[in-house]
Amino acid sequence: MENQLAKSTEERTFQYQDSLPSLPVPSLEESLKKYLESVKPFANEEEYKKTEAIVQKFQNGIGKKLQQKLLERAKEKRNWLEDWWLNVAYLDVRIPSQLHVNFGGPASHIEHYWPPKEGTQLERGSISLWHILNYWQLLRKEKLPVHKVGNTPLDMNQFRMLFSTCKVPGITRDSVINYFRTESEGHCPSHIAVMCRGRVFVFDVMHEGCLMTPPEILRQLTYIQKKCHSEPDGPGVAALTSEERTRWAKAREYLINLNPENLTMLEKIQSSLLVYCLDDGSPHVTPEDYSQVAAKVLTGDPTVRWGDKSYNLISFSNGVFGCNCDHAPYDAMVIVSISYYVDQKIFESEGRWTGSDKVRDIPLPEELVFTVDEKVLNDINQAKAQYFKQASDLQLLVYAFTSFGKKLTKKKKLHPDTFVQLALQLAYYRLHGRPGCCYETAMTRYFYHGRTETVRSCTVEAVRWCQSMQDPSTSLFEQQHRMLEAFAKHNKMMKDCSTGKGFDRHLLGLSLIAKEECLPVPELFTDPLFSRSGGGGNFVLSTSLIGYLRVQGVVVPMVHNGYGFFYHIRDDRFIVACTAWKSCPETDAEKLVQQTFRAFGDMMQLMDIARL
Repeated sequence: MENQLAKSTEERTFQYQDSLPSLPVPSLEESLKKYLESVKPFANEEEYKKTEAIVQKFQNGIGKKLQQKLLERAKEKRNWLEDWWLNVAYLDVRIPSQLHVNFGGPASHIEHYWPPKEGTQLERGSISLWHILNYWQLLRKEKLPVHKVGNTPLDMNQFRMLFSTCKVPGITRDSVINYFRTESEGHCPSHIAVMCRGRVFVFDVMHEGCLMTPPEILRQLTYIQKKCHSEPDGPGVAALTSEERTRWAKAREYLINLNPENLTMLEKIQSSLLVYCLDDGSPHVTPEDYSQVAAKVLTGDPTVRWGDKSYNLISFSNGVFGCNCDHAPYDAMVIVSISYYVDQKIFESEGRWTGSDKVRDIPLPEELVFTVDEKVLNDINQAKAQYFKQASDLQLLVYAFTSFGKKLTKKKKLHPDTFVQLALQLAYYRLHGRPGCCYETAMTRYFYHGRTETVRSCTVEAVRWCQSMQDPSTSLFEQQHRMLEAFAKHNKMMKDCSTGKGFDRHLLGLSLIAKEECLPVPELFTDPLFSRSGGGGNFVLSTSLIGYLRVQGVVVPMVHNGYGFFYHIRDDRFIVACTAWKSCPETDAEKLVQQTFRAFGDMMQLMDIARL
């Protein structure tokens, strides 16, 4: 009886959604003041004065009118930014999203019970899938705990987008289709898609109302792999998802017109819980160096993953895992949550299945055989060629810094995330001799359907500190003082951004209102300093903290002369995933990582000097 009572008062995953506050519109004056401060590191006195005048003119003129319109929009929508952000950041973008927008990461199972070992791919895959499917059932039953900061619940809407979600290409704008339903909402798809050697299979993971067990899943995976290894490869239709968006939309239309059955098959992939990718690769990996597996996850075989799926689980032949996810429907914390859950379950069970080995009489997987012709095969070849060309241009490193981690930074009363951000600022400054405009993700999930805001980590305080570190005449006490000022500034910005007081999304909203009203683009957005300081997605450092768990991720740079820099922080180490384009002569991911590690040591030394 007590148990029953406990269950009935249990929180449900989505129960607070209706009571979350609306996303606020910051004050125009405050946002413009913060914006002016953020451009300072990139301007000389004359340029700054010019931008100051532009901002003043905007504030007293067109900015007022746009702010008024934005406030009106916010009265009608609980999140005034949501649709705009989805379209501008993801769905309107025409570059190939599989490489340029998707994020991915290697799983950390290799650090405990699942080190690389040939011949373990399918057995481990069946266990991994089983844990993932249990997580899906927790979501369906709304038993996944609500994320909170203290006692404040955070928005959980993005978790609806993890399963049975897919982006569909359009000629000018893509769309996101989500088939997921909770149990109380009704029917939800329960099949997964499996890709192997250019072929696609689907099978239902429920049988007679029960979830399949790992031995049953193993039977299905073994059937698929044997078939693919003993018969010719498939056409690799999945590679089309790696193409430029409009080209993929046209190729998809052609495929559907060729045979309406092709649409039925596309819809089976779109609605599948996830795509399980059987990859023949066998990437090298150690707890200190994840570079090769991360590269395979982000830029591996395009014929065995569906670039538009919200969740591709990639399984390599040496029993190593990773995932590749479309960024449009959700942000990284969703995949971090499930990846951590699965890693913990594998750790707790020592990577084994201890239940029954009995396999019920389950229907065999169904193969989706697309009707293709010469044109489709040419489209696939073209997609693969452009994908491999771009993939080969990416320099990608994932290294662990193991001298210390969160424990020591906390002991010195330094925020671990800010510690990494400032180390990166110093590394970039030393490497390039100038400040680097930087995007760090802040989450805005305190608000209804909140996603992210930009923390611009390259502050006046950070630059002053970097300059002092390069000036031999500056005393250690002065360097320490400047560093702590930079810490305080960054911590305050992160707090502001998370509580709806950032300015980047606000400025985006004002520019989009102007566009919707068919007004000329305000001078504020055409001023060279706007893009030089990172505005309009021009940040040379694209960064994000993946969290404090055993989960890592990686993305490509935002701009050609920039870096992607994702990191996660543990008690005893920092793991950094850095990317750059090889075709850019001025960037070098290896050098940036080494400089960041050097900066970690220098910062700790500064904290070791006695305080004044």
